[in-house]
Amino acid sequence: MSTIAPTPARADAASVTVGTGPLTIDDVVAVARHGASVALDPAALDGVAASRAIVEGLAADPEPHYGISTGFGALATTYIAEDRRAQLQASLVRSHAAGSGAEVEREVVRALMLLRLSTLMTGRTGVRRETAETYAAILNAGITPVVREYGSLGCSGDLAPLAHCALVAMAEGEVRVGSGEPTDAATALAAAGITPLRLAEKEGLALINGTDGMLGMLALAIDDLRMLLTTADIAAAMSVEGLLGTDAVFAEDLHALRPQRGQAASAANLRRLLAGSPIVASHRGPECTRVQDAYSLRCAPQVHGAARDTLAHAASVAEAELASAIDNPVLTLDGRVESNGNFHGAPVGYVLDFLAIAVADVASMSERRTDRFLDRARNQGLPPFLAHEVGVDSGLMIAQYTAAGIVSELKRLAVPASVDSIPSSAMQEDHVSMGWAAARKLRRAIDGLTRVLAIELMTAARGLALRAPLEPGAATGGVVELVAGVGGVPGPDRFLSPEIEAIAGLVAAGAVRDRAGTVTGRLD
Repeated sequence: MSTIAPTPARADAASVTVGTGPLTIDDVVAVARHGASVALDPAALDGVAASRAIVEGLAADPEPHYGISTGFGALATTYIAEDRRAQLQASLVRSHAAGSGAEVEREVVRALMLLRLSTLMTGRTGVRRETAETYAAILNAGITPVVREYGSLGCSGDLAPLAHCALVAMAEGEVRVGSGEPTDAATALAAAGITPLRLAEKEGLALINGTDGMLGMLALAIDDLRMLLTTADIAAAMSVEGLLGTDAVFAEDLHALRPQRGQAASAANLRRLLAGSPIVASHRGPECTRVQDAYSLRCAPQVHGAARDTLAHAASVAEAELASAIDNPVLTLDGRVESNGNFHGAPVGYVLDFLAIAVADVASMSERRTDRFLDRARNQGLPPFLAHEVGVDSGLMIAQYTAAGIVSELKRLAVPASVDSIPSSAMQEDHVSMGWAAARKLRRAIDGLTRVLAIELMTAARGLALRAPLEPGAATGGVVELVAGVGGVPGPDRFLSPEIEAIAGLVAAGAVRDRAGTVTGRLD
């Protein structure tokens, strides 16, 4: 499954200031996805310099200090002479830049570099100020290190992906400038006027120990899912209308009997979307003999709401992680340098897996609504498969196959990565989080949900058009018009794939949510 192209950078992208305080999810999205520039807080840079002085004092101490005058991991007890420490740090980065496979998306690499920079700026890592300034300069120059798909076990953090970025700061490895072809880092840095780093004591460790890759992907996923779950409510509302369902089950007092926050928000969206719908009004009277709708219609707020609550929990974990200073060893506020295990990705890995479960379930319910439209026994008088000429045309039969195939894959992607572990580093790192793997599969799952919702929207739009002269509500009718601009209208069989891709693009860009919102106001 190829991923939908990311939203292009905004011309008015703001600058994000990085200091000692936490970045927000919106900050990460602005820099990673929309090309915002990075500014460094001067006071925080002074703190970076002060913490560096502590490291330099320990480097001069004849007693060994982990990561400063010793080796790493299983070699933590090996003392390294002063004249070999620069080589030690460079060797660490080179050896850890061992990723393999396809290139990771540009927005993910920018996110992980920004988050590593944020940790450097806390003053808890002991790097030099020019190291932080170099990372900011690389981001602002639009230089993106080539990071490979495989290599991170999520402990000690995202080592290999972060090492590929650190390697580029040393003017080694491959990069892309903007959306250009791969080129060598030395050429790109020279063209941007960026002086390569020569790493000093502890800096190699500080640049590769962190949950920044998995956290960056979590932040981007939260941004995507906030939009997609609202879009799922819109698609469900269109299906309720098109399948002659009732809006009575979305009444506020019914949902107050079960005070789940996400459920209440989703039900409120459905009420607003269906308000004033002529189709819903057409069968609301006592002559309607339907007792209750199928679960995929009636229980949409319960499922979409549970996904919203899962997303809210994931956001709370992300916000805590964004406020964290993760390195090993780390400089404490009172000047100690202490080994720790904060790089373990379990908190992030768990919620990444939890979100993949929610994504699979929302998509599964969406596909069931699509299928109902195509079955003449359940679609309340619409033609089989919404075909133009029954028997000659297949209509949207195979579009449902596509949705079903994606949902089947989403169920496989919902199997948690974080329950797995495999030992490494000569059993020193004997339990790992697999958080990076959880994040990678969640990105694929979000792409799948986008396409499943697009197919439901295409199907519902065609179904609503076939209800003429009855008309949908103003909000859902606006979405029907939007979808009709690229497909989703009744007619003889035609090449469906381009229409599905075009509607998926509208979903990914937030256009469906925004069109409905022009009528309802901002949907939750």
